[in-house]
Amino acid sequence: MSEQDKARQVRRRHMHERQAVVFGVLLAGLAVAGVGSAALYTESLSLPFLERGFSGTATPTSTAAPVYCPPEGALPVAADQVQVNVLNGADRAGLAASTAGALRERGFAVISEGNGPRTTGVARIIYGVHGVAAAYSLHAHVPDAQLTFSSRPDAVLDIVLGTEFAELLPPEQVLLEASTPLEGPEGCIPFAELAEAAQQAPTQEPAPAG
Repeated sequence: MSEQDKARQVRRRHMHERQAVVFGVLLAGLAVAGVGSAALYTESLSLPFLERGFSGTATPTSTAAPVYCPPEGALPVAADQVQVNVLNGADRAGLAASTAGALRERGFAVISEGNGPRTTGVARIIYGVHGVAAAYSLHAHVPDAQLTFSSRPDAVLDIVLGTEFAELLPPEQVLLEASTPLEGPEGCIPFAELAEAAQQAPTQEPAPAG
């Protein structure tokens, strides 16, 4: 064998060795990455730098509207004594009409139905100082609705149906007993403070469509 052939074989052997090393490193790296990904996915591995929140200026959160407690000892208001306007705030055709019909079937005194301002969430029940007990009575049929106090002087309610509204709670699931006083959520503001709130500037209310 000539010296030239020997040199060629040496170069070829060295090239194969380098390729073997490179492929070995790549395969080892892929294996480590796969094991690490699986560990993170199953939460068996925790990396502190991945748990840090993103830096930057925090966006202020909106303050929830105050919720007032029902009058002490107040009993549920009979459905036929609850006057309510039903407003569609979800841009879904026929939503106000169908919900108004369902409320009428349950005995509620629906005054009107129409379009209201676009509303996120399930619904808003807007009530005044004289409509607190009525608002809680209606709220039992839409328990995920937000109770919103207004300075309106009468006991008429507005229910604005939101983008997440589906239907009224089935009658058999409505937690109202005629002889059991109404209860507000934990942390609600005592009813006695409503007099002060009623003296504040009127809040903007949705008007039923004519």
